[in-house]
Amino acid sequence: MTTLIYDGSFEGLLTAVFEIYEHRLQHIKIEKGEWLATALFEDVIKVHTDEKRAGRVLQGLQKRLSAGALQRLYAVHMAGIEGEDINIIGYIRYVIDSMQNVEEDYGNRYVLRIAEMVRMIRREKHRMEAFIRFQKLQDETFYSAIEPDINILPLLGKHFKNRYTDQKWIIYDMRRNYGLFYNLHAIDFIALDFATTRPDNVISTYTEDEGLYQNLWKNYFNSVNIPARKNTKLHMRHIPKRYWRFLTEKI
Repeated sequence: MTTLIYDGSFEGLLTAVFEIYEHRLQHIKIEKGEWLATALFEDVIKVHTDEKRAGRVLQGLQKRLSAGALQRLYAVHMAGIEGEDINIIGYIRYVIDSMQNVEEDYGNRYVLRIAEMVRMIRREKHRMEAFIRFQKLQDETFYSAIEPDINILPLLGKHFKNRYTDQKWIIYDMRRNYGLFYNLHAIDFIALDFATTRPDNVISTYTEDEGLYQNLWKNYFNSVNIPARKNTKLHMRHIPKRYWRFLTEKI
């Protein structure tokens, strides 16, 4: 068994694939970051990200995959789903070793797993697009805190730029401590000191009328809610409880 340690980047993962072929490795494990433990009977290779080597693997993928499939592969890696790097590598190796396009070969376990993860990403993206609630800050910027199960923040930019093109906004991922900032012209990635714990930390920077708007929204939510038709199970399925603390109508 050989363990490959890489830096967590997509280029680093592609470099790891190059190492697998160069050293003709068969049984591998893949880890992000530093190797902090030693194991008997186990070899360790520290993968140093190399753009040229990563580029050669990428070229091989481009020859065998459609542009859409390659974008989905990148999104799956970017999502950072725990323990899935080995399946991503298995998919890449299967694609490269095949003589034809295999992106819809769902009989292969790696192709099937990639498709499952793509569905997870799309589901989480749609949830965030529906659940995000902006709150107005004193500098006229609209702020929203989120905590998605997987890293889908970069996928939200286009939707909210098109929807709120005439106002500045920040969407901040509390779990991963980075956010998107739209300044009326472009979207940038940012990190904020005040958002490292809970969204409540920014309450002191809300505008005076933000509380009024929140109360209006809560009253509207209560007015359209029909107790006789309450279906808790259905409600929980569509709006999982872990999202409630970010919803104005639930606070």
